[in-house]
Amino acid sequence: MTTIVFLHIPKTAGQTVHNALVPVVGGQAYVSPIRVHSQAPNGPQMPGGYRLYSGHLDWTELEALPEDRFVFTVLRDPRERIASFYMYLLKQAETLSADQRALPQNTGMRRVLNGSADEYFMKGNPSWQRFIHDHYNNFYCTYFATRLIRGSSKIEGLSQDDLLARAQAGLTQMDGVYSTTDLGQLETDIEDRFGKKINVIQTYHNAGSAPRGEQRWPKLLARVENDETRDQLESFAENDDILMRKIGLI
Repeated sequence: MTTIVFLHIPKTAGQTVHNALVPVVGGQAYVSPIRVHSQAPNGPQMPGGYRLYSGHLDWTELEALPEDRFVFTVLRDPRERIASFYMYLLKQAETLSADQRALPQNTGMRRVLNGSADEYFMKGNPSWQRFIHDHYNNFYCTYFATRLIRGSSKIEGLSQDDLLARAQAGLTQMDGVYSTTDLGQLETDIEDRFGKKINVIQTYHNAGSAPRGEQRWPKLLARVENDETRDQLESFAENDDILMRKIGLI
């Protein structure tokens, strides 16, 4: 059977897509247990023997999988993805106790709740700023140029043209690149290739509390006080916006 590799970029309807794919491959027993790159810091993120690899994964091991594979990803308007990620962390932070937020793994939630948007994005030590750039700064371009979830340090100093060229080269390894605004094409491709229907258009998992269709970007900008931060956030979406236009998703 064809192996499915879903490179799930955070806040791009990925949980919905993942849940729809599980029955396509025959159930949970055939799904790799590695769903986040940090679960396997020293081992394979795509261990052999599974039919579905799905998650926030580095894809440096892609060629080690069977050649008969269907590799795809889903992209979202880059500004909306940035804002949705921020708002999601804020909402999650509000559900945690003070003791839970104090845990090292919840640094992001602690910072998003206890500081302003300007402080969250613009302040902090080099380690924190690396987190910001890894997760927010033109993530699509970085991910497809480096094959790494946290790859921003690998592309520092690249010109815009070189970064876009590397990202486009990475995207040639995909069998499908879909937009959150047209997941019907993914439904069609899965049915054509696997003979099974999935429903990802009107099914929502792990969605935020905002009304369906409401834009997050204006809500994030309303929390920003300084023009410098606004300019930074705009720059975080610039190259991803160009990339999506180049491949016809905008």
